[in-house]
Amino acid sequence: MLRLETIICTFSVLSVAARAEFKARNCSEVREACIAKGFGFSHVPHQEIPGTHLRVCLQGNTCCTEEMEDRFGQQSKQDFENLVDEMSHTLRSTFVSRHKRFDEFFLELLENTERSLNDMFMRTYGKPYMQNAEVFENLFAELKRYYTGGNVNLEEMLNDFWSRLLERMFTLLNSQYVITEDYLECISKYTDQLKPFGDVPRKLKAQVTRAFIAARTFVQGLSVGREVAQRVSKVSSTPACIRAVTKMLYCPFCQSMPGVKPCKNYCLNVMKGCLANQADLDPEWNQYIDAMLLVAQRLEGPFNIESVMEPIDVKISEAIMNMQDNSAQVSYRVFQGCGQPKPAGITRSARGVSDVFNARFRPYSPEERPTTAAGTSLDRLVVDIKEKLKDFKKFWSNLPEAMCVEDRVTAGNASEEECWNGHTKGRYFPEVQKDGLTNQVNNPEVGVDITRPDTLIRQQIMALRVMTNKLKNAYNGNDIYFQDSSDEGSGSGSGSGCTEVCPTYMDGTAATEIPVVRADRSGPVDNSAPLCAPSVALPTVLALSALALQRQWR
Repeated sequence: MLRLETIICTFSVLSVAARAEFKARNCSEVREACIAKGFGFSHVPHQEIPGTHLRVCLQGNTCCTEEMEDRFGQQSKQDFENLVDEMSHTLRSTFVSRHKRFDEFFLELLENTERSLNDMFMRTYGKPYMQNAEVFENLFAELKRYYTGGNVNLEEMLNDFWSRLLERMFTLLNSQYVITEDYLECISKYTDQLKPFGDVPRKLKAQVTRAFIAARTFVQGLSVGREVAQRVSKVSSTPACIRAVTKMLYCPFCQSMPGVKPCKNYCLNVMKGCLANQADLDPEWNQYIDAMLLVAQRLEGPFNIESVMEPIDVKISEAIMNMQDNSAQVSYRVFQGCGQPKPAGITRSARGVSDVFNARFRPYSPEERPTTAAGTSLDRLVVDIKEKLKDFKKFWSNLPEAMCVEDRVTAGNASEEECWNGHTKGRYFPEVQKDGLTNQVNNPEVGVDITRPDTLIRQQIMALRVMTNKLKNAYNGNDIYFQDSSDEGSGSGSGSGCTEVCPTYMDGTAATEIPVVRADRSGPVDNSAPLCAPSVALPTVLALSALALQRQWR
């Protein structure tokens, strides 16, 4: 009987102690934390209840109802996706804004250059320019079409421009003859041999092609970076990831420890598991960033489109002056190759020099050159983007570390014993996993199927790989859209064919002599027939204009 009373007494003491312990674990702090976070739960227990209904958090005594755990899961998904969005915001906004700036700059540069050329040529050449302005309008239209993604072979387009210009000028300078379409077609065959414009077309073709290839490819690169960043940062989270994030962020609430933050290494394992596919983007992303930096160097140096386009009006004018200076010799060679055209019904002298070519020259003030495109310069834009690109290397593999910084999500390294380890408050012992999908096979926090890579991520990896290849070609002055260019020395593509830094041609290079053009007609050329070359008076007047123009622009 005494033993029975002793047992009953002992049991009563333990029950009282248990009740005292149970009462000490009330849920008032959890209720307040839920209200502070904006949760509108219909019921939060005043004291811990049995947790057999829980599916993510520990099933011991708990402050969480089934409704609370479900809402915590929904909030965890939103929290995780918001955190990825927040951490990638600078990356995405930088690519969006810099793409817009570069694109606006290049387009405005083209518009300013065309306007400058039009104003200069109107002042210098007057009516003959107005009558043939479409040749120049087509040049800028094709340059813009190429830049905006059109299927334009720059080399062929520029060759065609000089051929059309030769035809127009030949007609103007030989107005005493009837120049037919067939005759013009014959002339165009000899453009390269005649070199009527001196060495300007060769130099300008090399400079324009490599500058436009670099500019277009760089802006396309910014566009691809923008799209990749936007798509990858919006990748939906897996159920296993959301369970892990819920356990990390909200299961402390259920354990009546809402103020305890996760251990940093614990957070890293959760984020590395959730962002395993994004980390696989990093190797291709880093190569893409390196290629962008290489092309940026070209934009600062030999492929600077601003330094090529701003003086293009002066360079084309120089070519026109070369043609005028050599008009008698050019006409003579053309007559040898294509035969002498029929005389026109009206003589050159009767029409008057001013109707053939207006040689009046007004000084063109440098102050009238177009304002800097988009209110900035290419050098400033490039310096800015280079610094940003360098900061974005290893972005995706560094994302878990950035998300687990102290005070944002975790308790930090200084609180290793006072952080949530997924079960209770205490040190987190598992090893931090390496980056990437295959390294998550033993991730202790997130179940990751390493046999099923994310399709969208793989698509972005391929997009980066293609863009990196285009950037590397642009760095060498090549456009991969035109690999079958047959011009000798052009290499692959419509660029200059350089494999390293391309030489910068000096404007003072002497023009090669005009070769004799072989006859292209059936039958021999009748050398006994009079070869009427144009009057020397007009070229002399125009040569003086050329000298004045060149002095003005030095």
